[in-house]
Amino acid sequence: MKSRVTRREFFRAGIFTVLGTAGAATLAQLGLKKPARAAVLAHEGEHAGAMPSTVGEVDHVRNGFDPTDILTDFDYGTVSTLPNGQTLREYSLVATDKTIEVAPGIDFPAWVYNGRIPGPTLRCVEGDRIRVHFFNASSHPHTIHFHGIHPFEMDGVPGAGPGVIPTGESFTYEFDAEPFGLHLYHCHVFPLARHIAKGLYGTFIVDPQGGWPPVDHEYVMVMNGIDVDFDDENDFYAVNTIPFHYQLHPIPIKVGETVRIFLVNLLEFDPINSFHLHANFFHYYPTGTSLEPSEYTDTIMQAQAQRGILEFAYKYPGLFMFHAHKTEFAELGWTGNFEVTVAEGAGDGDAE
Repeated sequence: MKSRVTRREFFRAGIFTVLGTAGAATLAQLGLKKPARAAVLAHEGEHAGAMPSTVGEVDHVRNGFDPTDILTDFDYGTVSTLPNGQTLREYSLVATDKTIEVAPGIDFPAWVYNGRIPGPTLRCVEGDRIRVHFFNASSHPHTIHFHGIHPFEMDGVPGAGPGVIPTGESFTYEFDAEPFGLHLYHCHVFPLARHIAKGLYGTFIVDPQGGWPPVDHEYVMVMNGIDVDFDDENDFYAVNTIPFHYQLHPIPIKVGETVRIFLVNLLEFDPINSFHLHANFFHYYPTGTSLEPSEYTDTIMQAQAQRGILEFAYKYPGLFMFHAHKTEFAELGWTGNFEVTVAEGAGDGDAE
């Protein structure tokens, strides 16, 4: 009997550079109707390092977003003051259908907020009045459900307030931001798994009054997956959507600089995700609702919608990996590097 290569075996095999008629036939067999230059795992090359990588890169300009920019792109809204003295922050979110190149040659028909996955990182201060103007320009009905404390009418689920927002219609979600911490938002229309898996989610950060303790860098990392053939099984895994991006483009920091990561898990179809930091430990603040860390570790696990804040500094220079401590996820894209260098004028030894 003729054996059939599984999709994941194909992705792992490192044979994506074999294209032409044979490559197209194999993609067709797997149900992947992609361009002939389809993607591309390679186990060798200047960027491969300890993990596979892609041959070439996606077109970030065509996609309309770059994962490197998403790390630090905080949307504080349009700020004004209400008559009672309360700070008002207004945001605009538009849901659309959009094709995104998730790996070289592999397009994904996504549903997105403001043209990107994840959607904008909304940021405010505990007690601010939040006003989110939502317009549905997609061909499907959608909502925005915020994690946090708010009235029933603002919950963004079918049967609450306006319920589902049809194509071409709009609604304004309004509530006070609480509690402080790291939260998220996502569409809550059924089938819920599909609306999340196709990209309708983002991060919602509520800073405490007086702010977090100061650090040198703050980064947003949303762990997610891509199911390119819609069989409810992820084909790629990533942070901020594009597999291997931070391996191809390491995140630069200096020895001794304190890094804060807002880590959110929006992975669909797999029950658990994880984050492992090489050659270092971090303080972990689950959900970010306390200013005291719960543990000091190098690996944490999160179920979907769990999130937490990681804080650390590197003692030594070098190229240090971070990735899912689930080998399959890491080898299919959820991996990256911090490029740690010595600050000008500093020595090469310990940085206390």
